Amino acid sequence: MSNPGEADTTPITDVRQLADWFAAGCKPESAYRIGTEHESFGFRHADQASIPYEPDGIRAVLESVAADEGLAPILDRGQPIGLNGANFSISLEPGGQFELSGGIVADLHATRAEIEAHIARVQRIGRQMGLGFAPLGFHPTATREDLFWMPKGRYAIMRAYMPRVGTRGLDMMLRTCTVQANLDFCSEADMVRKMRLALRLQPLATALFANSPFREGKPNGMLSNRAFTWLDTDNARSGVPACVFEADFGFERYAEYLLDVPMYFVYRDGAYIDVAGHSFRDFIAGKLAGFEGQRPSIGDFADHTTTTFPDVRLKRFIETRGADSGNPAMLLAQPALWVGLFYDDAALAAAEALTAGIDYAAVVAMREAVPERGLDLALGRGTLRDLARDVIAIATDGLRARARRDAAGRDETQYLAPLAAIADGGPTQAEHWLGRYFGAWHGDARKIFAEAAL
Repeated sequence: MSNPGEADTTPITDVRQLADWFAAGCKPESAYRIGTEHESFGFRHADQASIPYEPDGIRAVLESVAADEGLAPILDRGQPIGLNGANFSISLEPGGQFELSGGIVADLHATRAEIEAHIARVQRIGRQMGLGFAPLGFHPTATREDLFWMPKGRYAIMRAYMPRVGTRGLDMMLRTCTVQANLDFCSEADMVRKMRLALRLQPLATALFANSPFREGKPNGMLSNRAFTWLDTDNARSGVPACVFEADFGFERYAEYLLDVPMYFVYRDGAYIDVAGHSFRDFIAGKLAGFEGQRPSIGDFADHTTTTFPDVRLKRFIETRGADSGNPAMLLAQPALWVGLFYDDAALAAAEALTAGIDYAAVVAMREAVPERGLDLALGRGTLRDLARDVIAIATDGLRARARRDAAGRDETQYLAPLAAIADGGPTQAEHWLGRYFGAWHGDARKIFAEAAL
């Protein structure tokens, strides 16, 4: 989840300003870039216990990384809750999940280098502090009570609000990890095409990247317990925005959708002020309780966009958010899939044609069923695995057309290899772990930490 952001103090007087804020993200295709964010659970090697903020915990991790790499701390009420690098940041999810918000890079080879550098970083921490970091979609063993809340102001507001709007919101905050890709668009029409395609394919992404078959030490019947958790978290701000499939969808329509998502906070003078459940429309009208007569700024709206959690989120770029965190190869495969589909015109058109029959109702139905059924979920006359083969073939063509090569002369198609293996019948990460649980682990899910650690 984002740190407090934009400092644009321009007052909002019209919804068109918000549409213009999104439109400012349009880039020429030559300027398209890739951003990747991924999270992992910290644990102590000695007993697989979760890591508190302090003492000898997450705060010490941040301070160690800052000292080693010369990074600037991000503070919340004087306490470090993240780090800023030259082209990346490190932040904390509510339960101490360690997140790398990667830099804006030109190709997937740079993404690979960034992930390799992060692995070296957490391994260095591990040697110094006896810690490990496991990128899994849902914490495999911990109860909510086993985990520790991070001292971030917005999380305190969310913690109080979540039980009012769903049964699994606290699980989402404390016990889930994801990987997401952030990608560009060149125009409003291009944004619309990519948003619709990404939402149609999010259930497929959930199935391909499923990596959370355990809850509190035992299988719970799900392949992606993370995705199952999202089904009853806060449906006013998550899931599949119906507006994306409406005929008039565009920047202004998405802004209107956001104005109907209840607020969490107003950020003023370094503090989060709780307005959870109140209306941003009232804020624009000068009627927000406690802020009567005041109007929000563009910066307030930018912060508000970070408090909505649809499976695909629009900011000044598009975030594809429907995947469990996973092993390094899968962390690379997630942006590779979307770059292959989004950044080549022929691939984008082919993927649109392939998925044209998937409407809003179908996406919602697949989203509800896929956490349990995975790639075996029926779709038309086949299954999601059949769709996966076609989608990965299109993405492969798209990456091949980009012709971005590494020092060894290999193009970006190499990063789709683990997805191709799954589509051809290989196990997903979740299925692999279930095989280990019922086999060599003899029912001891704690063994996943050593095998999954970065």
